[in-house]
Amino acid sequence: MRIVITAGGTGGHIFPALAVINKIKEKDKNAKFLYIGTTDRMEKDIIPKEGIPYVGIKMIGLNRKNPLKNIEVMKTYFEACKKAKEELKKFKPDIVIGFGGYISAPVIYSASKLKIKTIIHEQNSIPGVSNKFLSRYVSKVLVSFKESIKYFPKKKTIYTGNPRSEQINDIKKISKETLGFKKDRPLVIIVMGSLGSLTMTKKLKEILPNFKNKNYQVLLITGNNYYDDYKDIKLSSNVKIVPFLNDLIGYMKDANLIVTRSGASTIAEITSIGLPAIMVPSPYVTNNHQMMNAKALEEVGACLILEEDNFNSKNLITLLDEVINDKDKLAKMKEALLKRKISNSASRIYEEILKLVRDE
Repeated sequence: MRIVITAGGTGGHIFPALAVINKIKEKDKNAKFLYIGTTDRMEKDIIPKEGIPYVGIKMIGLNRKNPLKNIEVMKTYFEACKKAKEELKKFKPDIVIGFGGYISAPVIYSASKLKIKTIIHEQNSIPGVSNKFLSRYVSKVLVSFKESIKYFPKKKTIYTGNPRSEQINDIKKISKETLGFKKDRPLVIIVMGSLGSLTMTKKLKEILPNFKNKNYQVLLITGNNYYDDYKDIKLSSNVKIVPFLNDLIGYMKDANLIVTRSGASTIAEITSIGLPAIMVPSPYVTNNHQMMNAKALEEVGACLILEEDNFNSKNLITLLDEVINDKDKLAKMKEALLKRKISNSASRIYEEILKLVRDE
Protein backbone atom coordinates (compact mmCIF):
# COMPACT_ATOMS: atom_id res chain seq x y z
CA MET A 1 0.00 0.00 0.00
CA ARG A 2 1.24 3.47 -0.91
CA ILE A 3 0.06 6.25 1.39
CA VAL A 4 0.40 10.02 1.34
CA ILE A 5 -0.09 11.71 4.72
CA THR A 6 -0.62 15.45 4.99
CA ALA A 7 -0.86 17.49 8.20
CA GLY A 8 0.83 20.53 9.57
CA GLY A 9 1.21 23.45 11.87
CA THR A 10 0.80 21.97 15.34
CA GLY A 11 1.39 18.79 17.28
CA GLY A 12 -2.39 18.38 17.50
CA HIS A 13 -2.37 17.54 13.79
CA ILE A 14 1.08 15.99 13.44
CA PHE A 15 1.09 13.47 16.31
CA PRO A 16 -2.21 11.79 15.36
CA ALA A 17 -0.79 11.49 11.83
CA LEU A 18 2.33 9.80 13.23
CA ALA A 19 0.18 7.46 15.33
CA VAL A 20 -1.59 6.25 12.19
CA ILE A 21 1.68 5.94 10.25
CA ASN A 22 3.07 3.75 13.03
CA LYS A 23 -0.07 1.60 13.08
CA ILE A 24 0.10 1.08 9.30
CA LYS A 25 3.80 0.16 9.59
CA GLU A 26 2.90 -2.37 12.28
CA LYS A 27 0.23 -3.98 10.10
CA ASP A 28 1.87 -3.65 6.68
CA LYS A 29 5.67 -3.98 6.60
CA ASN A 30 5.70 -3.16 2.87
CA ALA A 31 3.77 0.12 3.15
CA LYS A 32 5.37 3.13 1.47
CA PHE A 33 4.82 6.66 2.76
CA LEU A 34 5.16 10.22 1.58
CA TYR A 35 4.45 13.03 4.02
CA ILE A 36 3.49 16.40 2.53
CA GLY A 37 3.76 19.30 4.96
CA THR A 38 4.67 22.97 4.91
CA THR A 39 8.08 24.51 4.36
CA ASP A 40 8.15 26.47 7.62
CA ARG A 41 6.21 24.72 10.39
CA MET A 42 7.22 22.12 12.98
CA GLU A 43 6.45 19.07 10.80
CA LYS A 44 9.39 19.91 8.53
CA ASP A 45 11.73 19.02 11.42
CA ILE A 46 9.74 16.26 13.16
CA ILE A 47 8.85 14.06 10.18
CA PRO A 48 12.28 13.64 8.52
CA LYS A 49 13.72 12.65 11.94
CA GLU A 50 11.22 9.78 11.93
CA GLY A 51 12.74 8.49 8.69
CA ILE A 52 9.63 9.33 6.65
CA PRO A 53 10.10 10.81 3.13
CA TYR A 54 9.04 14.45 3.28
CA VAL A 55 8.01 17.11 0.79
CA GLY A 56 7.44 20.69 1.89
CA ILE A 57 4.99 22.90 0.03
CA LYS A 58 4.58 26.61 0.73
CA MET A 59 1.13 27.38 2.13
CA ILE A 60 -0.29 30.10 4.37
CA GLY A 61 -3.54 30.27 6.34
CA LEU A 62 -6.50 32.58 5.91
CA ASN A 63 -6.09 36.07 7.37
CA ARG A 64 -9.23 36.82 9.38
CA LYS A 65 -8.10 40.30 10.46
CA ASN A 66 -7.25 41.64 7.03
CA PRO A 67 -9.36 39.99 4.27
CA LEU A 68 -7.39 41.81 1.55
CA LYS A 69 -4.37 39.69 2.41
CA ASN A 70 -6.38 36.60 1.43
CA ILE A 71 -5.67 37.46 -2.20
CA GLU A 72 -2.13 36.32 -1.47
CA VAL A 73 -3.49 33.27 0.39
CA MET A 74 -5.52 32.19 -2.65
CA LYS A 75 -2.54 32.67 -4.95
CA THR A 76 -0.42 30.52 -2.64
CA TYR A 77 -3.22 27.93 -2.46
CA PHE A 78 -3.41 27.49 -6.24
CA GLU A 79 0.38 27.22 -6.47
CA ALA A 80 0.28 24.63 -3.68
CA CYS A 81 -2.38 22.65 -5.57
CA LYS A 82 -0.17 22.59 -8.65
CA LYS A 83 2.85 21.37 -6.65
CA ALA A 84 0.72 18.80 -4.78
CA LYS A 85 -0.58 17.35 -8.05
CA GLU A 86 2.99 16.97 -9.31
CA GLU A 87 4.03 15.10 -6.16
CA LEU A 88 0.94 12.89 -6.17
CA LYS A 89 1.43 11.92 -9.82
CA LYS A 90 5.05 11.00 -9.07
CA PHE A 91 4.29 8.97 -5.95
CA LYS A 92 1.07 7.32 -7.22
CA PRO A 93 -0.58 6.71 -3.83
CA ASP A 94 -3.43 4.28 -3.17
CA ILE A 95 -4.83 6.76 -0.66
CA VAL A 96 -4.21 10.26 0.71
CA ILE A 97 -5.00 11.02 4.36
CA GLY A 98 -5.23 14.50 5.85
CA PHE A 99 -5.04 15.31 9.56
CA GLY A 100 -5.68 19.05 9.39
CA GLY A 101 -3.71 22.25 9.19
CA TYR A 102 -3.96 24.49 6.15
CA ILE A 103 -1.49 22.42 4.10
CA SER A 104 -4.04 19.60 4.01
CA ALA A 105 -6.46 21.65 1.89
CA PRO A 106 -4.46 21.82 -1.38
CA VAL A 107 -3.16 18.25 -0.99
CA ILE A 108 -6.51 16.57 -0.30
CA TYR A 109 -8.34 18.70 -2.86
CA SER A 110 -5.75 17.88 -5.53
CA ALA A 111 -5.96 14.17 -4.69
CA SER A 112 -9.73 14.20 -5.07
CA LYS A 113 -9.43 15.86 -8.48
CA LEU A 114 -6.97 13.15 -9.52
CA LYS A 115 -9.58 10.53 -8.46
CA ILE A 116 -7.36 9.24 -5.64
CA LYS A 117 -9.16 7.90 -2.55
CA THR A 118 -9.07 10.34 0.34
CA ILE A 119 -9.71 10.50 4.09
CA ILE A 120 -9.65 13.43 6.49
CA HIS A 121 -9.45 13.13 10.27
CA GLU A 122 -10.80 15.90 12.52
CA GLN A 123 -9.31 16.05 16.02
CA ASN A 124 -11.44 18.85 17.52
CA SER A 125 -15.12 19.03 18.43
CA ILE A 126 -15.50 22.07 16.15
CA PRO A 127 -13.98 21.39 12.71
CA GLY A 128 -11.36 23.64 11.20
CA VAL A 129 -11.95 25.60 7.99
CA SER A 130 -9.83 23.21 5.90
CA ASN A 131 -11.70 20.07 6.95
CA LYS A 132 -15.14 21.65 6.53
CA PHE A 133 -14.15 22.69 3.00
CA LEU A 134 -12.64 19.29 2.18
CA SER A 135 -15.52 17.19 3.54
CA ARG A 136 -17.51 17.57 0.30
CA TYR A 137 -14.64 16.14 -1.77
CA VAL A 138 -13.25 13.28 0.33
CA SER A 139 -14.20 9.61 0.40
CA LYS A 140 -14.47 9.43 4.22
CA VAL A 141 -14.46 11.76 7.23
CA LEU A 142 -13.16 10.39 10.56
CA VAL A 143 -13.78 12.26 13.81
CA SER A 144 -12.45 12.26 17.38
CA PHE A 145 -15.63 13.64 18.99
CA LYS A 146 -19.17 12.37 18.49
CA GLU A 147 -20.20 16.02 18.81
CA SER A 148 -18.49 16.93 15.52
CA ILE A 149 -20.37 14.40 13.35
CA LYS A 150 -23.14 16.96 12.76
CA TYR A 151 -20.76 19.27 10.89
CA PHE A 152 -20.00 16.72 8.15
CA PRO A 153 -21.91 14.67 5.54
CA LYS A 154 -23.57 11.96 7.63
CA LYS A 155 -23.18 9.06 5.17
CA LYS A 156 -19.40 9.25 5.03
CA THR A 157 -18.57 10.35 8.58
CA ILE A 158 -17.29 7.78 11.11
CA TYR A 159 -16.50 8.19 14.81
CA THR A 160 -13.05 6.67 15.41
CA GLY A 161 -11.60 8.73 18.26
CA ASN A 162 -8.13 10.27 18.27
CA PRO A 163 -5.34 7.83 17.23
CA ARG A 164 -3.00 9.40 19.79
CA SER A 165 -5.03 7.62 22.49
CA GLU A 166 -3.95 4.16 21.35
CA GLN A 167 -0.27 5.06 21.72
CA ILE A 168 -0.90 6.27 25.26
CA ASN A 169 -2.12 2.81 26.34
CA ASP A 170 1.38 1.39 25.86
CA ILE A 171 3.23 4.05 27.91
CA LYS A 172 4.21 2.84 31.39
CA LYS A 173 3.45 4.77 34.56
CA ILE A 174 6.41 6.65 36.07
CA SER A 175 6.38 7.16 39.84
CA LYS A 176 6.19 10.76 41.02
CA GLU A 177 8.89 9.81 43.53
CA THR A 178 11.45 9.95 40.70
CA LEU A 179 10.90 13.73 40.68
CA GLY A 180 11.29 13.93 44.45
CA PHE A 181 7.60 13.93 45.38
CA LYS A 182 6.18 11.97 48.29
CA LYS A 183 4.35 8.76 47.44
CA ASP A 184 1.50 9.22 49.93
CA ARG A 185 0.43 12.75 48.91
CA PRO A 186 -1.74 13.65 45.87
CA LEU A 187 -0.07 15.20 42.83
CA VAL A 188 -1.46 18.03 40.68
CA ILE A 189 0.23 18.70 37.33
CA ILE A 190 -0.06 22.16 35.78
CA VAL A 191 0.92 22.47 32.11
CA MET A 192 -0.13 25.06 29.53
CA GLY A 193 1.17 23.51 26.35
CA SER A 194 4.64 22.34 25.33
CA LEU A 195 5.85 25.89 24.68
CA GLY A 196 4.04 27.46 27.63
CA SER A 197 2.10 30.73 27.67
CA LEU A 198 3.19 34.28 28.46
CA THR A 199 -0.22 35.21 29.90
CA MET A 200 -0.39 32.11 32.07
CA THR A 201 3.22 32.50 33.20
CA LYS A 202 2.41 35.92 34.65
CA LYS A 203 -0.58 34.48 36.49
CA LEU A 204 1.18 31.35 37.74
CA LYS A 205 4.13 33.31 39.16
CA GLU A 206 1.65 35.00 41.52
CA ILE A 207 -0.17 31.75 42.33
CA LEU A 208 2.74 29.40 43.14
CA PRO A 209 3.62 30.79 46.62
CA ASN A 210 0.02 30.10 47.72
CA PHE A 211 0.50 26.33 47.48
CA LYS A 212 2.55 26.42 50.68
CA ASN A 213 1.19 24.10 53.39
CA LYS A 214 -1.33 22.45 51.05
CA ASN A 215 -1.87 18.71 51.53
CA TYR A 216 -1.19 18.09 47.83
CA GLN A 217 1.92 18.44 45.69
CA VAL A 218 2.25 20.52 42.53
CA LEU A 219 4.36 19.95 39.43
CA LEU A 220 4.49 22.95 37.10
CA ILE A 221 5.76 22.38 33.56
CA THR A 222 6.55 25.86 32.29
CA GLY A 223 7.47 25.24 28.66
CA ASN A 224 11.04 25.86 27.52
CA ASN A 225 10.32 29.49 26.65
CA TYR A 226 9.30 30.52 30.17
CA TYR A 227 11.32 28.41 32.62
CA ASP A 228 13.75 31.24 33.43
CA ASP A 229 10.83 33.52 34.38
CA TYR A 230 10.40 31.49 37.59
CA LYS A 231 14.03 31.50 38.78
CA ASP A 232 13.50 34.17 41.48
CA ILE A 233 10.42 32.57 43.05
CA LYS A 234 10.89 30.89 46.41
CA LEU A 235 9.08 27.55 46.34
CA SER A 236 7.71 25.49 49.19
CA SER A 237 8.84 21.86 49.38
CA ASN A 238 5.59 20.54 47.84
CA VAL A 239 6.09 22.46 44.58
CA LYS A 240 8.52 21.61 41.79
CA ILE A 241 9.11 23.30 38.43
CA VAL A 242 10.52 21.79 35.23
CA PRO A 243 10.72 23.32 31.73
CA PHE A 244 9.61 20.20 29.84
CA LEU A 245 9.13 16.44 30.28
CA ASN A 246 9.57 14.11 27.31
CA ASP A 247 7.85 11.35 29.29
CA LEU A 248 4.99 13.48 30.65
CA ILE A 249 2.37 10.80 29.89
CA GLY A 250 4.13 8.40 32.27
CA TYR A 251 3.95 10.97 35.07
CA MET A 252 0.34 11.81 34.25
CA LYS A 253 -0.47 8.17 34.98
CA ASP A 254 0.73 8.71 38.57
CA ALA A 255 -1.04 12.07 39.05
CA ASN A 256 -4.43 12.75 40.65
CA LEU A 257 -5.43 15.88 38.74
CA ILE A 258 -4.17 18.05 35.88
CA VAL A 259 -4.67 21.75 35.14
CA THR A 260 -4.23 22.19 31.41
CA ARG A 261 -5.35 23.56 28.06
CA SER A 262 -7.99 21.65 26.10
CA GLY A 263 -6.41 20.98 22.73
CA ALA A 264 -7.29 17.78 20.87
CA SER A 265 -4.16 15.87 21.92
CA THR A 266 -4.66 16.76 25.58
CA ILE A 267 -8.27 15.55 25.42
CA ALA A 268 -7.04 12.25 23.91
CA GLU A 269 -4.47 11.90 26.69
CA ILE A 270 -6.74 12.53 29.68
CA THR A 271 -9.58 10.37 28.31
CA SER A 272 -7.13 7.52 27.71
CA ILE A 273 -5.67 7.76 31.20
CA GLY A 274 -8.86 8.78 32.99
CA LEU A 275 -7.06 11.74 34.58
CA PRO A 276 -9.47 14.33 36.07
CA ALA A 277 -8.82 17.82 34.76
CA ILE A 278 -9.40 21.49 35.35
CA MET A 279 -9.33 22.79 31.79
CA VAL A 280 -8.23 26.31 30.91
CA PRO A 281 -9.17 26.65 27.22
CA SER A 282 -6.88 28.85 25.17
CA PRO A 283 -8.88 31.87 23.95
CA TYR A 284 -6.38 32.45 21.14
CA VAL A 285 -7.34 29.54 18.86
CA THR A 286 -9.51 29.52 15.74
CA ASN A 287 -13.28 29.14 16.32
CA ASN A 288 -12.66 28.96 20.08
CA HIS A 289 -12.41 25.19 19.55
CA GLN A 290 -10.60 24.56 22.84
CA MET A 291 -13.62 25.87 24.75
CA MET A 292 -15.90 23.62 22.70
CA ASN A 293 -13.62 20.63 23.38
CA ALA A 294 -13.74 21.33 27.11
CA LYS A 295 -17.51 21.86 27.16
CA ALA A 296 -18.03 18.48 25.51
CA LEU A 297 -16.29 16.94 28.54
CA GLU A 298 -17.83 19.25 31.14
CA GLU A 299 -21.35 18.36 30.00
CA VAL A 300 -20.79 14.71 30.96
CA GLY A 301 -19.02 15.53 34.23
CA ALA A 302 -15.56 14.64 32.92
CA CYS A 303 -13.80 17.95 33.67
CA LEU A 304 -14.15 21.40 35.21
CA ILE A 305 -13.56 24.59 33.24
CA LEU A 306 -11.73 27.66 34.55
CA GLU A 307 -11.57 30.35 31.88
CA GLU A 308 -8.30 32.21 31.44
CA ASP A 309 -9.83 35.57 32.42
CA ASN A 310 -10.87 34.04 35.76
CA PHE A 311 -7.62 32.18 36.32
CA ASN A 312 -6.22 33.61 39.55
CA SER A 313 -4.98 32.35 42.89
CA LYS A 314 -8.35 32.45 44.66
CA ASN A 315 -10.32 30.68 41.92
CA LEU A 316 -7.71 28.05 41.08
CA ILE A 317 -6.87 27.09 44.66
CA THR A 318 -10.55 27.01 45.66
CA LEU A 319 -11.21 24.56 42.84
CA LEU A 320 -8.12 22.48 43.59
CA ASP A 321 -8.95 22.27 47.30
CA GLU A 322 -12.51 21.18 46.53
CA VAL A 323 -11.63 18.54 43.95
CA ILE A 324 -8.37 17.02 45.19
CA ASN A 325 -9.89 16.32 48.61
CA ASP A 326 -13.14 14.88 47.24
CA LYS A 327 -12.39 11.26 46.36
CA ASP A 328 -15.96 10.67 45.19
CA LYS A 329 -15.83 13.61 42.76
CA LEU A 330 -12.45 12.49 41.41
CA ALA A 331 -13.78 8.96 40.91
CA LYS A 332 -16.86 10.22 39.04
CA MET A 333 -14.73 12.43 36.77
CA LYS A 334 -12.40 9.52 36.05
CA GLU A 335 -15.35 7.27 35.23
CA ALA A 336 -16.85 9.90 32.89
CA LEU A 337 -13.50 10.30 31.10
CA LEU A 338 -12.99 6.57 30.63
CA LYS A 339 -16.48 6.24 29.13
CA ARG A 340 -15.24 8.42 26.27
CA LYS A 341 -12.06 6.42 25.83
CA ILE A 342 -11.48 4.63 22.56
CA SER A 343 -8.49 2.40 23.17
CA ASN A 344 -8.13 1.20 19.57
CA SER A 345 -8.57 4.41 17.58
CA ALA A 346 -5.51 3.97 15.34
CA SER A 347 -6.63 0.40 14.60
CA ARG A 348 -10.12 1.63 13.71
CA ILE A 349 -8.61 4.18 11.33
CA TYR A 350 -6.40 1.51 9.77
CA GLU A 351 -9.49 -0.65 9.12
CA GLU A 352 -11.26 2.28 7.42
CA ILE A 353 -8.20 2.84 5.24
CA LEU A 354 -8.16 -0.82 4.22
CA LYS A 355 -11.87 -0.87 3.40
CA LEU A 356 -11.47 2.15 1.15
CA VAL A 357 -8.38 0.87 -0.63
CA ARG A 358 -10.02 -2.53 -1.18
CA ASP A 359 -13.35 -0.99 -2.28
CA GLU A 360 -15.19 -2.78 0.51
